[in-house]
Amino acid sequence: MDPYIFGAFALAYLGLLVWILKKQRFWALMSVLAAVALALVYDNGILAIGRLIGEGALLEGLSLARFWLHALVTPTLILFSLGAMRRAGIEWAQKSWAALLFWAAAIAAFVVEFITVLKGLKLEKSESYGVLSYSSAEEASGPPAMILIVLAALLVAGIFLAWKAGSWWMLIGTVAMTIGSMFNPDIPSDAATNLFELILIASLAVTKVKLEDKATGSAEAADPVRE
Repeated sequence: MDPYIFGAFALAYLGLLVWILKKQRFWALMSVLAAVALALVYDNGILAIGRLIGEGALLEGLSLARFWLHALVTPTLILFSLGAMRRAGIEWAQKSWAALLFWAAAIAAFVVEFITVLKGLKLEKSESYGVLSYSSAEEASGPPAMILIVLAALLVAGIFLAWKAGSWWMLIGTVAMTIGSMFNPDIPSDAATNLFELILIASLAVTKVKLEDKATGSAEAADPVRE
């Protein structure tokens, strides 16, 4: 059953990606969400078709790319957090020290993921609920440190957006993802965490579109076009 679920997730992310690009207003920090959505199309897609590809070097190589994409792209959500607060007009987020802090956090998140996961990564065949993939031979001992850093940045931004701009989507999505990652439901599927991940990315997409629409509307009101 899980291959079909992951396939549905891949299609959902593809839909989000198309919507994000179609509604694109400004190419700025929040635009990194398109890269995140694209990486998740790939991630879930490989899980969905792993059994069709079959065991071997090809699937192992495609699975290794999943780990690298995760490490490279996921920390950019920290920059998305900064961009969202800037677009919402939150004053302290406009400061140069804020940019330095969030860029440093994004780089640190990648470095942590490289040291704890990618360095010395060994993959082994894994079969679970109909999904054939290659995963880390070392069992995770807890929530990945990189994910905790990213969620912390999203949570801070979500709180300020809800408090200062009245935008609750980001906060709701982040809280849902945080709670979802803490539980391991006793169900015959490994896709539960991916569902909460989809909820998070969808909430960020809505946040992006609404903030950019609001900014465009304000700009047009301040400088109307006269024919």
